[in-house]
Amino acid sequence: MNVVTLSGSLDERYFESIVRAADAVRGERILFDATHVRWADPYGMVGLLALGQVHAQDGVKPLLKLPETGDVVSYMTRMGFFEHAETMFELNGARPKARGDGSESEVLLEITAVNSHQDVHKVVDLVNVRGMKILTTQLHYPRQEAFQFSVILSEVCQNIIEHAEAGGWVATQTYNWTKKLGRRVVVIAVMDLGIGFRASLSAAQAGRHSRWDDATALEAAFMHGQTRFHDPGRGQGLQQIRKMVGRWGGRISIRSGTARIADIPPWDEGSPLQEALPHLPGSQIGIVLPARVPAENSASPTGGR
Repeated sequence: MNVVTLSGSLDERYFESIVRAADAVRGERILFDATHVRWADPYGMVGLLALGQVHAQDGVKPLLKLPETGDVVSYMTRMGFFEHAETMFELNGARPKARGDGSESEVLLEITAVNSHQDVHKVVDLVNVRGMKILTTQLHYPRQEAFQFSVILSEVCQNIIEHAEAGGWVATQTYNWTKKLGRRVVVIAVMDLGIGFRASLSAAQAGRHSRWDDATALEAAFMHGQTRFHDPGRGQGLQQIRKMVGRWGGRISIRSGTARIADIPPWDEGSPLQEALPHLPGSQIGIVLPARVPAENSASPTGGR
């Protein structure tokens, strides 16, 4: 039995170490040991689901040992993690039952599978309702901008079906990043295990480049707005998301195949482009949006910001 030990934080910062450790024993049965996890966010949980599905395709379900901390297990339950995990993992450890009172949190979008157009419509409805509430009440964005982002995020979910050619997941949650940023943030994860950016863009864009690999494809889409369409102006959802995240001082990253590209804001650190990563199918998108500070929320008497 090969053991992949998860760190105390199940989030984007430590996701790559899990991918690398699991890739080293690909084809053999794995125990993902989450015993010492003390923190989990949408990117970490959805990423773990993606890894579980990849390794379950080898023929034997990987094992997942649940965190010892009851609060973490309860949170993962509320996020709907285990409903998805039990289809791809053999779970080891006690977990509480999901809430059955029909109540809904006002600050999160539970992990939601996107496997069909019907699922996309469900996600769109949830994003439009809860996403608007999160962005306007928790992060203090103007309603018009929050609505624009909800529409574009819905398009990303739609792209899972239309472009990835495989299912995926979406999840969001707000947190108070007191130590790191001094304000609230919303963390958004949208992931699939489909064909990825390189294959999706290949027919329309590969001939324009002397080298065509995962990193080049991500740069073409992320930096230059190139799409799988030959018609100008089509498929610009990613560029619009990038512009909005940048305007709001947020962070966005996309991992696809063996590469990752990101816009890194001043409050964070990391490399804008990573290559030669362990291969992971599809695309994994992570977005962090910080709340607006008071000076950004109110206009001065002269109309400035």
